Amino acid sequence: MSLLASLIQASTRFQQAMDQRPAAQASNNAETQTRPTEKAPEPAGSPGDDRFTPSGQSIDSLTSLKTRSLALGEYKQTVAQDLSFVRETLRHKLAEYNLHPATTVNVSKGENGKTQIDGSMPDEVKNKLAQDLNNNKGFQEAFSRLSVTEPTLSFMDNALKLNQAYGVSNSLLDSMVSENQQFNGLQDLVTRYDNLKRSASEQPIQAANSQRYAFNLNARA
Repeated sequence: MSLLASLIQASTRFQQAMDQRPAAQASNNAETQTRPTEKAPEPAGSPGDDRFTPSGQSIDSLTSLKTRSLALGEYKQTVAQDLSFVRETLRHKLAEYNLHPATTVNVSKGENGKTQIDGSMPDEVKNKLAQDLNNNKGFQEAFSRLSVTEPTLSFMDNALKLNQAYGVSNSLLDSMVSENQQFNGLQDLVTRYDNLKRSASEQPIQAANSQRYAFNLNARA
């Protein structure tokens, strides 16, 4: 074969190789476009990892909606009216019997239902003061209401404070509160609380609550 023929043959092969190169590149690009994009792995603790998903439970969820909806402020205002009346009546009596305003007075109901007085005063004054209070209808009504409303309110207030501070729920409070807020008036709660105490009177915790109510004026802790 002549030198010229060899050069022509080599040139032809080179041209064929150059013509085939764009076709190969186009084929590779098509495969790249049709190939699905791989999803990057999620870092540990991402929302897709259930092991690190917070439960969403808070302290407030330990208290049911019905107990958190109690009108505790209104209950306190109602009880405060009777407290003020009883307190002012006793202070008036101390002044009437020329006793020091800071004299300790303890008022309670005896087994016969009569008002009893105890405190740092002569027995004669105690008897006269007790007689006056027993004849005071307004005082008797206010004191009778306090004997049931104040312990109930104190229990509810403490139970809610413990729940807010430590997340400690109280099954007794939950059971005495109605789902319907219309039936959660103070007197409704007082009645349920009293019934629950009676049904559980043998338990040590409830036995402490069953003690006779007493009102203390000017008492020192």
